[in-house]
Amino acid sequence: MPVPVEGPVTGHVVRSGRALLSARSRLGLLVVLLAGAVGAAVVWRPHRLLADGLPPQFTGMSAVIVFAVAYGLCTAALVPRPLLNLASGTLFGAQAGLAGSVSGTVLGAGVAFGMGRLLGQDALRPLLRGRLLTAADRQLSRHSFRSMLVLRTFPGVPFAGVNYAAAVSRMSWVPFLLATAVGCVPNTAAYVIAGSRASDPLSPVFLAALGFILASMAVGAAVAVRRRRAVRGRARGVIPSAVSAEVAAAGGTEVPGTDPGATRLT
Repeated sequence: MPVPVEGPVTGHVVRSGRALLSARSRLGLLVVLLAGAVGAAVVWRPHRLLADGLPPQFTGMSAVIVFAVAYGLCTAALVPRPLLNLASGTLFGAQAGLAGSVSGTVLGAGVAFGMGRLLGQDALRPLLRGRLLTAADRQLSRHSFRSMLVLRTFPGVPFAGVNYAAAVSRMSWVPFLLATAVGCVPNTAAYVIAGSRASDPLSPVFLAALGFILASMAVGAAVAVRRRRAVRGRARGVIPSAVSAEVAAAGGTEVPGTDPGATRLT
């Protein structure tokens, strides 16, 4: 039988298909999808849920399910979760609201993780250069559940950023989703409870939830400032004493004539 010869038209189609499926093209598609999702969220204005609630045809468990799906899509579109958690507590109360928020959180994380893994991983992994990026990637890949649990529990860590960082790493689906479901509960519960008791802002339950939220913010801000100082110290070659042990373990040595609490990278 004669072997079919690839003609110019067929070759052009093959090359076009390869270009469309390339890593850069898929990354571009991810950026377009995220931009479109953010635009849709701005037009829809999910904060209206706090004032208007869900449409009247959604009641009971069906309303919680619809809200959880909408919650997941909103978080994938980079809508802030605290706003959605407050709305969940306002609409459904503490128990049903927490169930809806946690379900929506896991769904949104899964959507973002899947998009990042399918469309962005191949293009972004070659960019993981430098000690900090490679160390973070190694930590997420080797200690998936533990690392993700810490990131989900710790206040102030961007939810969407963690989703896409995990997608670029070698982390698998099960530890990512399981750690997300467990780690998001404390902070989510605080916002949901605050939303459920917003009509009585002087109640002990509301004040306790508000206190937890404010304390979490304070801890997150303090750690962020400390890390920023540590990064600046690394850039100057001098590390504050708070991280001297870490640098020494990595091979750093103290420099004579400097502050006793300073270590210089070598």
